[in-house]
Amino acid sequence: MVLSGAPDLSIVIVNYNVRDLLRDCLRSLGPDLERLRAEVFVVDNASSDGSAEMVAAEFPWVVLIRGSRNVGYSAGNNLALRRAGGRFVLLLNPDTRLPPGALIETIAEMEAHPDIGALGPKLVRADGSLDLACRRSFPSPEVAFFRLFGLARLFPRSARFASYNLLHVDPDQAIDVDSVCGAFMLLRREVIERVGLLDETFRMYGEDLDWAYRIKQAGWRVRYHPAVVVLHYKGQSSRQRPIGSLVAFYHAMHVFYRKHYAPSRPTPFNAAVYLAISGFAVVAIARNALRPRSASRAAA
Repeated sequence: MVLSGAPDLSIVIVNYNVRDLLRDCLRSLGPDLERLRAEVFVVDNASSDGSAEMVAAEFPWVVLIRGSRNVGYSAGNNLALRRAGGRFVLLLNPDTRLPPGALIETIAEMEAHPDIGALGPKLVRADGSLDLACRRSFPSPEVAFFRLFGLARLFPRSARFASYNLLHVDPDQAIDVDSVCGAFMLLRREVIERVGLLDETFRMYGEDLDWAYRIKQAGWRVRYHPAVVVLHYKGQSSRQRPIGSLVAFYHAMHVFYRKHYAPSRPTPFNAAVYLAISGFAVVAIARNALRPRSASRAAA
């Protein structure tokens, strides 16, 4: 499936113990890969379910990078990004399934608009609901306050209160956004060359928000493109360690705030924000521990 010559597209998939979903994801790429010069990297983060062996046996055209330990999502992606040679680079989660034409159509949209630095499709969950993470605003202190204290749920039509997940905007409306989701994030190579790789301080969450922040700071647009709809079986890897995922989620909030907002705000305000993040983390972990085991899940 990989054609000779420099690739148009490099696809990077980081996998951890979701062998069957990874197989379905790779199979769904087939129709579009026949029409593209493409290379596909799978970085396996030391899975114990035979994921790497499955890729080697069933998808010999994939460039398989076997990790000796789980280095996290950002570091795993960066292992392949350093080797990727495509004009466009796609971060893709193994728990996604692409419809025919998804790669062709999203690349065409990027080519038609050279000022778009990153693009994401409409992501839907297995039950048909919208994956709210597919179009987001940056979690400024105000935006995060409205979300964490439930005002977004109480006033979903409010452009102010529901701004983080843009609940007031029609999900079928194409718009520029602050960030799309790393489950399917298509970028130009020159964007990565300019803003750098993923920040490995973010181990599991927040790396896509941080990348989008840097992309927009560099003057590129970030675009939500709902004409393409991708199925996302969200949270399959993180469900295996829900407490660890919760800790990583709130740690990412802390890191993002410290990196992008704290330098311009007074020390007492920053201390209050860090305390609030820690408080929400403690409450979330306690609630998760008190749920029946089958109901426990990581934050999304």
